[in-house]
Amino acid sequence: MDRNDGMNYAPKGKPSPVVCGREFVFAAVALDHGHIYGMCNGLTEAGAVLKWVYDPDPEKVRKFQEVFPQAMAAASEEQVLSDPEVRLVAGAAVTSMRCALGLRVMEAGKDYFTDKAPLTTLEQLEAAKEMVKKTGRKYMVYYSERLHVESAVYAGQLIEQGAIGHVIQVIGMGPHRLAAGGRPAWFFEKEHYGGILCDIGSHQIEQFLFYTGARDAAVVRSQVGNYNHPQYPELEDFGDAMLVGDNGATQYFRVDWFTPDGLRTWGDGRTFILGTDGYIELRKYINIGTETVDSDHVFLVNQNGEFHYEVAGKVGYPYFGRLILDCLNRTENAMTQEHAFKAAELSVKAEMQAVRLFLSRE
Repeated sequence: MDRNDGMNYAPKGKPSPVVCGREFVFAAVALDHGHIYGMCNGLTEAGAVLKWVYDPDPEKVRKFQEVFPQAMAAASEEQVLSDPEVRLVAGAAVTSMRCALGLRVMEAGKDYFTDKAPLTTLEQLEAAKEMVKKTGRKYMVYYSERLHVESAVYAGQLIEQGAIGHVIQVIGMGPHRLAAGGRPAWFFEKEHYGGILCDIGSHQIEQFLFYTGARDAAVVRSQVGNYNHPQYPELEDFGDAMLVGDNGATQYFRVDWFTPDGLRTWGDGRTFILGTDGYIELRKYINIGTETVDSDHVFLVNQNGEFHYEVAGKVGYPYFGRLILDCLNRTENAMTQEHAFKAAELSVKAEMQAVRLFLSRE
């Protein structure tokens, strides 16, 4: 496994088409974050046809077409939005600009699929909700740390089967490698990236809501800090938070930019799920200190014993096919709009409420 920074994280699974021919055509607009590659991989593996790509930077378009040569370079965003064949637009704009793009996409009568975090302010959230209500279009989100990770998918299946009883707590750890030299300027400007709890914290909050079945939650405590990067004064390199769901389940999560260079991958992401009848640990991207398969380890302990599953290449990514069918059938089997927006809302609130921490070096 390479030591990439995670920005171009683009998992590839086994193609599992739910449509054929040109039944579902989509476009990629705004290539500011490398997650667009994973988003497009997932959709094309599920049978979608990628027709257009647009970004004002021709170099980004050129690199994108090296991976997706079937995508034609559009002359403008308007060319994409005015194409009646395009049903959905996938975008990975600068975080603070994702909502504005989504409003234009939905106004044009198309569904929207954005990278996380899907927005950075509560005002943007209200605007998105209003446009969804007005147009009936979808504003879906690529919460990749659950949707595009086979161990996370499998954990959801185990919970649905009752393997650990009722989930009462989720603990999440989301460390990332900073790789500052390869990051664009906006990545270090809080107005644009939204803060660490809004950004990568959104993954953790979405997982909490999903695994516990909570429809809402309160942010009990949240904290952020810049412990070791004074050259980037607006960067938050550490954040954590505690939440309590409306069903009584709790969460603690930590996110940071402190992955050491000695790790073989961009971050040792882990999730611990406690149930009334057992618990699950996910070692998503690496099982450190071992020679076994690196990613997607699931550890389960319940009344029947101890179990270890290596699920890489065995589970797949059902979200993308379900999303396509949801767009075609106007259903909500992949993810409800309420869930997508609630994770975003709580991420923004956690950031807004966060106490700023300072490290004493005396």
